[in-house]
Amino acid sequence: MSAEATNPATPGPVAPTAPAAVRKKSRARIDLRRLGRAALLGPAARGKLPDAISHVVEAHRAHHPDADLEPLHRAYVLAESSHRGQMRKSGEPYITHPLAVTLILAELGAETTTLTASLLHDTVEDTDVTLDQVREQFGEEVRYLVDGVTKLEKVDYGAAAEPETFRKMLVATGSDVRVMSIKLADRLHNMRTLGVMRPEKQARIAKVTRDVLIPLAERLGVQALKTELEDLVFAILHPEEYKHTRELIARNAARADDPLAEIAEEVRGVLREADIQAEVLIRPRHFVSVHRVSRKRGELRGADFGRLLVLVGEDADCYGVLGELHTCMTPVVSEFKDFIAVPKFNLYQSLHTAVARADGQVAEVLIRTHQMHKVAEAGVIALGNPYAPGSDDPADGERADPTRPGWLSRLLDWQQAAPDPDTFWSTLREDLAQDREITVFRPDGGTLGLPEGASCVDAAYAQYGEDAHACIGARVNGRLATLSTVLRDGDTVQLLMGQDPASEPSREWLEHAHTPAARIAIQRWLATHPGGGGETGADGTPRSTAGAESGAAGASGAAVRSAGPEGAPIARPRGADVQVDRPGAAVRLAGCCTPVPPDEITGFAVRGGVITVHRAQCAAVAHMKSRGRAEIGVRWGDTTECRVTLVAESFGRPHLLADLTEAIALEGAEIVSATVEPPSQQRVRHTYTLQLPDATHLPALMRAMRDVPGVYDVSRAQHQAPTS
Repeated sequence: MSAEATNPATPGPVAPTAPAAVRKKSRARIDLRRLGRAALLGPAARGKLPDAISHVVEAHRAHHPDADLEPLHRAYVLAESSHRGQMRKSGEPYITHPLAVTLILAELGAETTTLTASLLHDTVEDTDVTLDQVREQFGEEVRYLVDGVTKLEKVDYGAAAEPETFRKMLVATGSDVRVMSIKLADRLHNMRTLGVMRPEKQARIAKVTRDVLIPLAERLGVQALKTELEDLVFAILHPEEYKHTRELIARNAARADDPLAEIAEEVRGVLREADIQAEVLIRPRHFVSVHRVSRKRGELRGADFGRLLVLVGEDADCYGVLGELHTCMTPVVSEFKDFIAVPKFNLYQSLHTAVARADGQVAEVLIRTHQMHKVAEAGVIALGNPYAPGSDDPADGERADPTRPGWLSRLLDWQQAAPDPDTFWSTLREDLAQDREITVFRPDGGTLGLPEGASCVDAAYAQYGEDAHACIGARVNGRLATLSTVLRDGDTVQLLMGQDPASEPSREWLEHAHTPAARIAIQRWLATHPGGGGETGADGTPRSTAGAESGAAGASGAAVRSAGPEGAPIARPRGADVQVDRPGAAVRLAGCCTPVPPDEITGFAVRGGVITVHRAQCAAVAHMKSRGRAEIGVRWGDTTECRVTLVAESFGRPHLLADLTEAIALEGAEIVSATVEPPSQQRVRHTYTLQLPDATHLPALMRAMRDVPGVYDVSRAQHQAPTS
C-alpha cells in the first residue's frame, strides 16, 4: 500500500493539537485536521461510505459553487470499488485515505480536475486500474496528474526508488504544478496517521518530509499544509522540545488576561474611527513558530504567542490600515516589510508591521486582502486550474503557466545533469534548504531568479548553461566585479564572456558556486578534463603566464569583456593583421604579452591548429622552446589596429580605478579585460588588456595613464619565465 496509516486512538506524537482556548482564536486558519477527522474518521458507520463524498462536495461548493460534480462522483465510485477489500494498517477501509486527501484539497479551494485525480491517486499504484483506463474515463489531464504522483516500484528501482520517484514527480510538476499539490495533501494525511509505524520508520518518513516536502510546500506557498507538516515533524523528531512548547502554549491559554486580544480591540477601534472596513483576527502561532520565537527571544510574553491579521477588501485599503496604525499607535519601524509591492517568490503578499503598548508588549500585524489571504494559505492551489483557457489567452491555446517559478525551472535544469540517484537526492535536499530567493536583472531587462547567497558564477550558469565555462567576469551595478561576488536582491548583472573558444572554468569556481546547476556543470567539466581547471592556460602555457585572458581571471580579479544587448558576447574585434607561414591557419595574439606592431614576434601551434603569436621577448617563448615546440614564422601585415596588455603600478587611493578607466577611454582605447590585485603595502597593481585603433597611439596612452594621480609606472605586460 502506498499510504501509511494508524488508528487515531493510538498514543504517540501523531498530530499536535493546541489547547481549546487557543483553537477558539484560530478563526482565520483552515483547520484541516479537525475537518478531515470529523468527516472521515468519526463515529459514522463504515458501511455508509458513499456519504463521505458529501463532505468533499460541500467543501468544493464553498469555493466553486458552479462546479460540475459528475466527475467527482464517477471518480469516487471507481476508487471505492478498486480499493474495496483493502485496509489501512489501522484497520480502516483504504478508501478513507483518498477521501481525506481530497477533502484537504477541497478545503483549500482546489478545482474539480485536481479533486478527481486526488480520489484516484492510488488506484494505478495499488489496484488493477491502468492509466489508459483513467484517460478513457476522465481525460488526459487527470491521467497526467495520477501518473505524476504514482510511485516507482522498488522491485524495479531498488534503493533508488524513492529519489527516482521524487525526480519523476518534480519533472511532472514542471508541466503541471497540481501534481505536487496532490502529493503534499497525500503526505499530510499520512503524517497525521503515522502512529502505528515503528519509531524508526516514523523518523525516516518525518526526515524526508522535513527535507523535501516542507520546503516544496513553502516554495509553492501552501502555508496551511506547510505549518501542519512542520508541527507533525516537530512532534516526531523533537518530542521533548515539542512537549515543552505545548506546555508554554497551554500556560499562556490559561492566563486571565490576553494582551493580544486587548491590542486587537484597540486596532478595531482605530480602524472604525478611520471608517476602514476591516476584519481583525487573532492568528495563533503554530508549535514550530512558538518554538522558534522562544529560542530567539527567551521568555515569551502574551503577545508573542500569536499575531494579528487584518483583512480588507482592496489593495489600497492595506496601506490605509498601515497608515492609521502607524499614526494612532506606536509602530516598531524595524518590523515593517512590504510584500505587496514586492511579493515573495512563492506568491505571498502581505504588509508586515508591529505595534507596541506602553507596557512593552509588541504585537506583530499582518495586513492583506481576502484574496491575498486565500493565496497565502493555499498558494498555487488557490489559482485553481492555471491551464484553463481565458479570454486573454492566445487563440492557439498556448499555455501561459503562472506557477512555473524560477526555482522550479532551475531544479528541472540541474536534475537532467544528475543522472546518479544519490547525487540527485543529496543535491535536491541541499537545494531545497536554500529557502530564500533573490531576483537580479540583466542589462537587456530580463531577470534571473537565484537563491540567496548566489554569486556571479551562479548567475553565469543560470543564464548561459554550460556556455558559462567561458565567463571571465561581470559588471555588478555597472562596476567591474569578480565572479566570486555575492549578489543581492535587485542587483543588475552583466556577465562578461571570454573570447577564447578554449576557455575553461577554474577549480576555484566551485568555492563560489551556490546553485546545484553551477556546481554540477563545473564538476562535470573538471571530471572530463583532469588536467584543466586552473593548471594551464588556453595556449598550453602555465596558467601563471596566461594573463588576463585565462579562465581563472574572473575568480581572482575583475576580468571583463563587453556583452551585447541580449547578454550574448559581442563579435571579437579585429586585431592587428598577422601573416603566417602556414596558409589557412587561424591566428590569435597571446594574452600573456599581447604583441603590437612593431614588436618582434614569433608563433607556435596550439590546440586545434591555432597559431598563437607572442612577442619574441615573452617568457612563454623560452618556455615553449625548452619543451621542444617548433616556432612558426609570423609577421605583421598592413593594418595597425592592435590589442595590448598594460600594467599600472600605483599607490592605493579612493576612485583610482575610475580615474584610470576614464583616462583610457579619453585616449580612444577600449577596455577588453581588467584585473586589480589586492593591495600590498599600500600599492596596487592594475592589469588592462586594451583594444587600440592604431598602434601609434600606444605611447600617448601610456603617458595619459602615468599622469593619473597615484600612478607611478605603466609598462607593457611581461610575465616571468615559468619554473620547470
